[in-house]
Amino acid sequence: MDEADRRLLRRCRLRLVEELQVDQLWDALLSRELFKPHMIEDIQRAGSGSRRDQARQLITDLETRGSQALPLFISCLEDTGQDMLASFLRTNRQAVQLSKPTLENLTPVVLRPEIRKPEVLRPETPRPVDIGSGGFGDVGAPESLRGNADLAYILSMEPCGHCLIINNVNFCRESGLSTRTGSSIDCEKLQRRFSSLHFMVEVKHDLTAKASHLQFPGAVYGTDGCPVSVERIVNIFNGTSCPSLGGKPKLFFIQACGGDQKDHGFEVASTPPEDVSSGSNPEPDATPFQDDLRTFDQLDAVSSLPTPSDIFVSYSTFPGFVSLRDPKSGSWYVETLDDIFEQWAHSEDLQSLLLRVANAVSVKGIYKQMPGCFNFLRKKLFFKTS
Repeated sequence: MDEADRRLLRRCRLRLVEELQVDQLWDALLSRELFKPHMIEDIQRAGSGSRRDQARQLITDLETRGSQALPLFISCLEDTGQDMLASFLRTNRQAVQLSKPTLENLTPVVLRPEIRKPEVLRPETPRPVDIGSGGFGDVGAPESLRGNADLAYILSMEPCGHCLIINNVNFCRESGLSTRTGSSIDCEKLQRRFSSLHFMVEVKHDLTAKASHLQFPGAVYGTDGCPVSVERIVNIFNGTSCPSLGGKPKLFFIQACGGDQKDHGFEVASTPPEDVSSGSNPEPDATPFQDDLRTFDQLDAVSSLPTPSDIFVSYSTFPGFVSLRDPKSGSWYVETLDDIFEQWAHSEDLQSLLLRVANAVSVKGIYKQMPGCFNFLRKKLFFKTS
């Protein structure tokens, strides 16, 4: 498969993972000799064996199956009645091919001696390119920003940071909270993802908690049924409480309900296909935190930087609304976060990545979910991917 087809597959990967009906494809893939029987068996055993995990592995393996793999795969989709996906891929592939320069439309350029001198050359204005998340980026901007300490955090150490994952699945009977089936799948994905981004990862399971105050919205529950506010978690790492992390980015990803409301969404002129995955029965993620008592700390320290600086909190859902989790494939938010980071972390900063996550999650399901964030970073953050 040539590089253009690989890029196309990676760009369309999230939609393919969400919509692909893999169980209908096996015979077609074998008949067109795209995969051998033992390869199909390996794909079917991928991850937890869910439809999404199989689809994800199929798309990954497809890149290794020769120059005609993509057109043959599109034919398989047509053979199995998955015409919308087939048309989507075929149209995008044709657009890519039409945009390739050919010898006929290339104009020869003769360089004069004087324009070979660096001082005569003028830098070209970067051309805006669609980054697929409702915004625009500059061509080449990430590389020029990564090494600029005034504009981006420099992650040059190995490991580049520490990642703590708290995975609460089983709650005590007195808490009245149900088991968070599927949370361990989220945990495994996050552990692999942040390890690949050069973080030292530590996982803690089923921790208890003590009640606390909050200023950031929301909280997470310990297995004893007591809430720990996001405010308290964040304050442990702020400039006053933890001076050694001063000036360094602190990232928090919160997968939990923000309330008990279920969002039915609203109609728009053109809506992408909903995620109505077969066998999927998403459930609210545990019990939403109820804000019964709120207190506030007084300011008691002076710092060279604002106390809450360099903090970024990403929430899986809007305050007041449920956060949905599939018992078989994990939460919508973490699954999408993992997919987006895999595809784009090498070239985009954190905020651009999370715009992609928000956009992808927002079009899923019958009930709707809208991730968001509180951003107190002072610079762009690019993950270390190589």
